[in-house]
Amino acid sequence: MKVLVTPRSFGKNNPGLFDDLRRAGVEVIRNDTGGVLSKERMMALLADCHGVIVGIDPLDAEVLAAAPRLRAVAKYGVGLDNIDVDYCIHHDITVSRTVGANSEAVADYAFALMLAVARKVVTIDAKCRRRDWSKLTGLDIGGATLGIIGLGAVGRCVAARGKGFGMRILGNDVAWDHVWALREGIEREDVDTICREADVITLHTALTPETQGMLDARRIGLMKPTAILINTARGELVDEAALLAALKEKRIHGAGLDVFVEEPPKDDAWYELENVVLGSHTSSSTRGATETMGRMAVNNLLRDMSASR
Repeated sequence: MKVLVTPRSFGKNNPGLFDDLRRAGVEVIRNDTGGVLSKERMMALLADCHGVIVGIDPLDAEVLAAAPRLRAVAKYGVGLDNIDVDYCIHHDITVSRTVGANSEAVADYAFALMLAVARKVVTIDAKCRRRDWSKLTGLDIGGATLGIIGLGAVGRCVAARGKGFGMRILGNDVAWDHVWALREGIEREDVDTICREADVITLHTALTPETQGMLDARRIGLMKPTAILINTARGELVDEAALLAALKEKRIHGAGLDVFVEEPPKDDAWYELENVVLGSHTSSSTRGATETMGRMAVNNLLRDMSASR
């Protein structure tokens, strides 16, 4: 049996995961490009595969149709927006996720971006390296209002960190957990209200037709001039042109972005702004998270491939 493994961080700190697959009788095909695979490359590599451990590489209907032997898809992460799940259901391809494996790591990174943008850490560091010891005034995070859009595993971890900073927390989720929110002191608000009232807005919702472009020009226009936007979820949740314009014109304080519609973004303006901190889709890349995701993905894949025989 052949299995394609696409995530760049899979097995990086735990190469024994590849040995586990081989001991199970699996021939491993690895992504050796150092980047996300194109549709064409995915189709070529998957042609004879029975399983795939996939990150954010494309697995739409066209790619899946090119893999007639495929029986199991193990997502290395939780977001399924790059996978045509309906196609998988109708063609008896089992799809699994590594739920909870990277929640703490992503929440840490979201808060790291929050603090870096608020206190202008990256800009200050760059100035200091030029022997410029001038002081820049940042914003307070302690006691600020935090708006969390998406209160799944990651959103809840972010809320816990926000409570530690004494923040007022506004939340929005399509599946509102009233009992949990009441216990944790999370105030339920619609997205417009969060955009108007929050000092920091952080996105942790899934990408769906309903959420695509949810932070559009109108909602960005509702944000305070001192507001910060954090996105560690999916680039498509935000109207990037509208956000870029707001950052250029300094209509908001700044943004911390670990995800973009196209990675890396082509527009040079992103690299020239001092009020944005950029990430390389790396929020889940910690030793602990990658090892846990890798182990869960291998176990899920071997289980589902075995069940399909």
